[in-house]
Amino acid sequence: MRFEQWDPAVYIRRRPERARPFVELVARIGAAPDDVRSVVDAGCGPGYLTATLAERYPEAQVVGFDSSAAMITEAQPLARAGLRFALADVSEWTPTPDVDVLVSNAVLHWIEDHPALLRRWADALAPGAWLAVQVPGNQHAPSHAAVRELIEAPSWRNRLAGTSESGPVLEPVGYAALLSDAGFRVDAWETTYLHELPDDAPGRHPVLGWLEGTTLRPVIAALSPDEYAEFTADLTARLTAAYPVADGRVWYPFRRLFVVAQKGTP
Repeated sequence: MRFEQWDPAVYIRRRPERARPFVELVARIGAAPDDVRSVVDAGCGPGYLTATLAERYPEAQVVGFDSSAAMITEAQPLARAGLRFALADVSEWTPTPDVDVLVSNAVLHWIEDHPALLRRWADALAPGAWLAVQVPGNQHAPSHAAVRELIEAPSWRNRLAGTSESGPVLEPVGYAALLSDAGFRVDAWETTYLHELPDDAPGRHPVLGWLEGTTLRPVIAALSPDEYAEFTADLTARLTAAYPVADGRVWYPFRRLFVVAQKGTP
């Protein structure tokens, strides 16, 4: 997951929509602020959501890390006493036993075989610790299917090998079963958000702008500007058919999966 193409400015264009799942995930964590010593945000991105964890747990040491140097550079001005940011790879990191709250928001779907990674984290956490994870579950939506189909098309296959989101993402029951078997009490659910995307960029489909913040970042890094323009021309035709613009906007459903769990005592 060492994609250096992450662009904080593009990512935060839809900041309210991207923040809401994090807020709703963290709201289900039952840890009392006075009982929390250490909080980790694994895959913290530009850090503004990590900063809210420091506000929620003011007595804790809060660390956000990400594999993107650009994201960590964006986050560093938010650092202060009790809140710091570091460059690290989620796929190689393991929590230490003193971590009381571990949050991972919209990250694990990039990791091949992330259920094994999640089990490793679960085994490493101490009894009483909380684990909160959110992953997009939109892989079967027309937007994401169109991206995959183009990546796998003969004209793009060689240049875009390895640029798809890794997955596979489990259903909520899959995450619940995994963590329950690891000795956790589990709260798992799913939500489909309906995003109102304005048609405010002539010649660019609103859903394309959304995808360019996350799903398309590896594609952007792999292609030249001219190649990317060709790729997005094909993609835009598919997005226009799947998500027609009406009254100056597109309604874009986006499914997300959540799990909040606390490790039981032996």
